[in-house]
Amino acid sequence: MKTLTFSIVVAVLGALLGAQAGNPAGPVVFEGARLLNGTGSPSVEDSVFVVENGHFTVVGTRASTKLPANATHVNLAGKTVMPGMINAHVHIGYEGYTTWRAENYTFDNVVDHLTREVYYGTAVTTSVGTNVEPVAEQIEKAQQGGKLPMISKFQWLPGFAPPNGGPDQVLRVATNQLHVVHEVTTPDEARGEVRKLAERKIKWLKLWYDDRGGSYPKLTPETAIAIIDEAHKQHMIVQAHATQLDDQKFVVKNGADVLVHMVQNVKIDNELLKLLGEKKPYWATVITLGDAAGVCKSDPFFEDALPKSVVEKIRATMQRRSLTANCAPNPQPREEIMAYNFPHMIQAGARLVLGTDTGIEPGHTFGSGEHVELARWVNLGLTPADAIVAATSRPAQLFGVTDMGSIAPGKRASFIVLDANPLDDIHNTRKINSVYLDGMKVDREGLVAKWKQVNAVK
Repeated sequence: MKTLTFSIVVAVLGALLGAQAGNPAGPVVFEGARLLNGTGSPSVEDSVFVVENGHFTVVGTRASTKLPANATHVNLAGKTVMPGMINAHVHIGYEGYTTWRAENYTFDNVVDHLTREVYYGTAVTTSVGTNVEPVAEQIEKAQQGGKLPMISKFQWLPGFAPPNGGPDQVLRVATNQLHVVHEVTTPDEARGEVRKLAERKIKWLKLWYDDRGGSYPKLTPETAIAIIDEAHKQHMIVQAHATQLDDQKFVVKNGADVLVHMVQNVKIDNELLKLLGEKKPYWATVITLGDAAGVCKSDPFFEDALPKSVVEKIRATMQRRSLTANCAPNPQPREEIMAYNFPHMIQAGARLVLGTDTGIEPGHTFGSGEHVELARWVNLGLTPADAIVAATSRPAQLFGVTDMGSIAPGKRASFIVLDANPLDDIHNTRKINSVYLDGMKVDREGLVAKWKQVNAVK
């Protein structure tokens, strides 16, 4: 699949900027919706909130709130409003939907992925460990300068691994070709690389602590400890990829701030549970990677943002891959292990945050993957209300994004309007009526029309 050309990206952004220009000036009163503010507090029925200059200025009930004069009114009766989501773990830029190549990682393709994220209601997207840093910095600078106003807010983390380690087999060819992973073999090398990142004002990093079943080199324990220790000395947050039980114990014991993945081959033990209770790391489960994806199941929700030819190629690709062959369900032992490990991790003290690992699996892609992850959490016993907290205010807390993640006066007005209540059924997060980013309505219909025009398959 071709990455989008600059002219196509300009056309898509033009549609978005046109939507920006069409937004009303002055205060806007949104009234009548059921409001879920993202903190887990009870929903506000018949709510009213005011948006001005991209921020919430007033939030309350319609019966008790004084409204500004000369405001534009938007009737949301029968709708439900929740904050825009914050994704703590994706691999952006490489995806061509059925290919993952170095040449896919371009400014245009990253912008396209971030646009798809916001189309599905994700206000902040965090790309971890596999970024082409000059391109990532260019996008970050353009966004901060107001040149890319209607895409998901872009955050990125550099990654650490030994030579030829790190990303899985899907991305490793491209990331090795582009030399994007910080490769270290000794504690001194690791500390030096971390200090260089701190000098560049980098706030977060990721390490891989995984040998992929003996097929990859793995950081030595001493080197991994040095990365975490030096990062904390530099006031940096550390995400740690670890999929095996002993590896999860190691990274949690040694202070990783964010644990990525869930052990899926054995039930976790009391030693890990005790560590979780002591350390209380944030936890990005990314459990839906490898599940049968929505495109495979022919759900239109997942196909909105893709040309028909791309959907057909994704399905053909998925049928050739063992994890998702013919949309087969996951093996029962895996499901039983996850059904045990998931609630026990949370009960022990792991602080759940949204992470999808999107960008490396056909049909499990940017924006739509978040909704799959929420549904799997609830399938494994989480309440819908807690799932929404884990997708909004808690990742905002993790990253120190103090002006996003919840709906309250002073916060940025990035929110999703739904046609049904996700507290009744978490799948209702997929019934998106509209998305607002910093108070501006995203032209979702215009985006779909543009995307459907793109013949992206060679």
